[in-house]
Amino acid sequence: MTASATVDPVGLLTPQQIVDAALAASVADGCVVVVNSSSSANIRWANNTVTTNGVTVDLSWFVVAAVDGAAATVAGSASDAASAGSVAAVVSAAHAAAVASARLGPARDAQPLVEPDTAASDDFADGPGQTSFAVFDSLLDGLADGFGAARSADRVLYGFAEHDITTTYLGSSTGLRLRWVQPTGTLEVNAKSADLRRSAWSGVSTPDFAGVDLAAVLAPLNRRLDWAKRTVELPPGRYRTVLPPTAVADFMITMAWNAGAREAHEGRSAFAAPGGGTRSGERLTNLKLTMFSDPALPSLAAAPFLVAGYSSDDISVFDNGAPIGRHDFVADGVIGSLLHTRGSAAEFDEPFTPSADNLVLTGGAADRDIDALVADVDRGLLLTSQWYIREVDPMTLLLTGLTRDGVFLVEGGEVVGAVNNFRFNMSPLDVLRQAADVGATVPTLSREWSDWFTRTAMPPITVDGFNMSSVSQAT
Repeated sequence: MTASATVDPVGLLTPQQIVDAALAASVADGCVVVVNSSSSANIRWANNTVTTNGVTVDLSWFVVAAVDGAAATVAGSASDAASAGSVAAVVSAAHAAAVASARLGPARDAQPLVEPDTAASDDFADGPGQTSFAVFDSLLDGLADGFGAARSADRVLYGFAEHDITTTYLGSSTGLRLRWVQPTGTLEVNAKSADLRRSAWSGVSTPDFAGVDLAAVLAPLNRRLDWAKRTVELPPGRYRTVLPPTAVADFMITMAWNAGAREAHEGRSAFAAPGGGTRSGERLTNLKLTMFSDPALPSLAAAPFLVAGYSSDDISVFDNGAPIGRHDFVADGVIGSLLHTRGSAAEFDEPFTPSADNLVLTGGAADRDIDALVADVDRGLLLTSQWYIREVDPMTLLLTGLTRDGVFLVEGGEVVGAVNNFRFNMSPLDVLRQAADVGATVPTLSREWSDWFTRTAMPPITVDGFNMSSVSQAT
């Protein structure tokens, strides 16, 4: 577990000094130090007016101590980065916790700490990346125009934009010295009628806000508000449903998070095969869909090495600094390999398979967008966003959640009005199994998981028999 605080960097050790001081103080069998230095800017608006903005600098760091095959993680606060002595106190606490854990025997995921391919990243000595409020210059111009247009149309805009640059420094007693600069930007906009009875949402993920066209973000929201002037009550049931890329991301991220090999081998997940083993290699859909993570994707670049402050079935502190490559969760419609730590890979005699901090689903028609999918629906629904998604059954990966900010009736290939909200029950596996039409993959932002996972590219998907299990009174 890590801790963070808004800090003034003056008077603190540099990230590299924290790494060096911690490793120098360690007497454990092995030690890993991870420092995250973050610079963030944000702006919020409501009722067609900018309300708050700010810029912050945060520091978080942790130490992993390994003793006799056991490991413990202790977080350091900003105040613990004021001197080598304060850093050493955190290292001592991690060592004591590891010694206590070792009395119970070695950890299940125990492995030798990762050895370096080279002595250090070429840029390890460089300082942390920084953002500023200037990143929003073009967005602010767009907001001024958007507010004016909204007022003239008797509508109101709410929203939030944030840009963060987090620089990660990882050092270990084996000689690892790694650095990664991760820019993350998100824009979320909610447009409402003046009486607040009609609502539409859209979100964007961007590394730098370059090329983000607010007018292009607002245009589909205005169209949805117009659609919602007519309302239709529908009962629960299974409907042919068009999911936009953001909703597909909600499902696929959850699927990736649950694709652990150990759980499957032990019969605890939807990827467990009847009678033992896993479903790797089983055909999921006849469509040539491929879902993968890859840290090297230019527009969705993520850390090319593993960072772990805790161990679980699918991630291990012993693997800190291990290189990450492409991982196929689904390949041409077939379930790919599942996620292994080095420890579980050795136990089950399978490859070590970490996942990067991004996710892409491909295989749809490159010339078809969401409007093209809607045009081919004789009667069904267009769902625009979801929220409050929770797991119901891990053995089928059944999820439940609520529709939000616009569900629309489609008849004869055209949207004819808004319908009531629903609670749905659906597995991401069934979203792929029941996919009837898949469009072009585009960058998107999951609404449900936007606080934790922002780098995705997904297609719109038409799903046959999407289960709207009950009517919801949520608005």
